[in-house]
Amino acid sequence: MTERMAGPGDPLLHNEQKQTLQKELSHAGDLVFELQSRLTAFKALGPDNGGSGEQEKADFLEGWLRSAGVDDICHVDAPDSRVPSGRRPNLIVRIPGRSSRTLWILGHMDVVPAGEASLWTSDPWTVVRAPGDPDLIIGRGVEDNQQAVVCGCILAAALKKLDITPDLGLGLIFVSDEESGNTHGIHHIFREKPDLVREGDLVLVPDSGSEDGDFIEVAEKGILWLKVTVKGRQSHGSRPDDGKNALVAAAGMILGCAEMEHSFPERNALFSPARSTFTPTRHEANVPNINTMSGQEIFYIDCRVLPCYTLEEVIEAFRRLGKTKAERYGVEILVEPVMSEPAASPTPEDSTVVCSLKRAVREVLGRDCRCGGVGGSTVAVSFRGRGIPAAVWSRILENCHAPNESARISFALDDVKVYAHMLFTG
Repeated sequence: MTERMAGPGDPLLHNEQKQTLQKELSHAGDLVFELQSRLTAFKALGPDNGGSGEQEKADFLEGWLRSAGVDDICHVDAPDSRVPSGRRPNLIVRIPGRSSRTLWILGHMDVVPAGEASLWTSDPWTVVRAPGDPDLIIGRGVEDNQQAVVCGCILAAALKKLDITPDLGLGLIFVSDEESGNTHGIHHIFREKPDLVREGDLVLVPDSGSEDGDFIEVAEKGILWLKVTVKGRQSHGSRPDDGKNALVAAAGMILGCAEMEHSFPERNALFSPARSTFTPTRHEANVPNINTMSGQEIFYIDCRVLPCYTLEEVIEAFRRLGKTKAERYGVEILVEPVMSEPAASPTPEDSTVVCSLKRAVREVLGRDCRCGGVGGSTVAVSFRGRGIPAAVWSRILENCHAPNESARISFALDDVKVYAHMLFTG
């Protein structure tokens, strides 16, 4: 009996390549730690967050990928005079597959500020392992969104090292400016390359998820950031009747945010939380000394709005609230949007990307996934708004933007093995 030999396109070779790739990725834990450490050291803060941009981080990533044999790297950089390099980098990386279809994996290079240093147990810009738990690493950006970036890089490097051509091509998109509205990131890419993603491609955004890996995000609320300026009249703290206390009026406006939820009462069980939320966040500095009464206050409100409402409705509601509070306190209140991203239609649960992802998670992790919506914003909304189904998934601890932000190396390995499975199943 003649022994059957595996040739190109043969199912035996196909399965052997899948298994070889999965084995390679299972042993990439040290590489995860190394890349996370290198990336965290770059304080990739956008100018809106007081930083100089993502250029150094992007340069490192491009150099690392090229050293791993990945040479199809395209720049779609956005001009920005506010940063030293004059541009905000966006990288598109490709590795071809057997078919013309591509699995796109999105990651963003920018991070948020570390915040109050005393709340961290270690230097935010140096990755450390948690005491007694070497699988857990701590540092700004390790979850949001370096886990996605690292996993994409490791998968690309493994395909090149093993000389494996999967069924689907691998596409990595590393963007800037995700934390400040996407103007210089994914929005710029779509302006320059509107046909980048083709029919039949799969789009995966690993920027939200769950610890067990059993949650696929298919919908996001609309996002609206409001700037509220309260103009009163400054006076000496001992003579409050001579002025108009802008801080008191601002406090009244802030407390009104809770009242605003009653104006938008709808609930949608697809999302968690199931309601629209209106959260006061940043407050700009006012007077420098204690014995001066503030004449101007500026603060911001982060609104996450269910798809049944328009962002214009929310803006008008806050302006009406501002008018009411202004009359009560004798001040002027200006409400203006600084960023708005309307809700897009949800990704259908029977879409190809969701079905492929569910199969991969079941095969790799042994878990069945549920679908739902979130209040957080990812670049997935930019794809959905263009009619492109996008799934958001990863195994993460959901502690982004917090002090002592952390991620698990084992979760990253699970993520990258799920990506690899999708490359062979579509």
